[in-house]
Amino acid sequence: MKNKIFKFLTKKPLMFTLLNALFAGCLFASSFSWDTKQVQDAIAKNIAIIDIRTKEEFAQYGVIPTSHKLTFFDSQGRYNEKQWLSDFQKIVKDKHTPFVLVCAHANRTGVVAKWLISMGYVNTHDLAGGIIYGWIDKGLKTTKK
Repeated sequence: MKNKIFKFLTKKPLMFTLLNALFAGCLFASSFSWDTKQVQDAIAKNIAIIDIRTKEEFAQYGVIPTSHKLTFFDSQGRYNEKQWLSDFQKIVKDKHTPFVLVCAHANRTGVVAKWLISMGYVNTHDLAGGIIYGWIDKGLKTTKK
């Protein structure tokens, strides 16, 4: 069984990185999370807000105004890291540019943020609590753009 898991992970390096980030990095999960006020300040400074949720979630909850919709995981949990990174780099031009990731509850953004940090993106942040607990529950508006 160990050999099968090892073979799978060596063929899927992003999966290994994501799993490692999810389990090993949980101790540092709050080190890059920003609260609602910090994200509002980021918006005022024109810092990119990147919403990684699915189309269905955008339709259900809306998005933070000014957000870039850039789905990472589809509804079955699949992803195309090369395509996503290519699209992401059109928004975040270099590894020192600050940005904020948003998902529903800040679970997916934690994983994606740690992956980006492992690639050298030094100003990586996510919205603590995600759009549901970090934005909508605070009475802030979303848009269905």
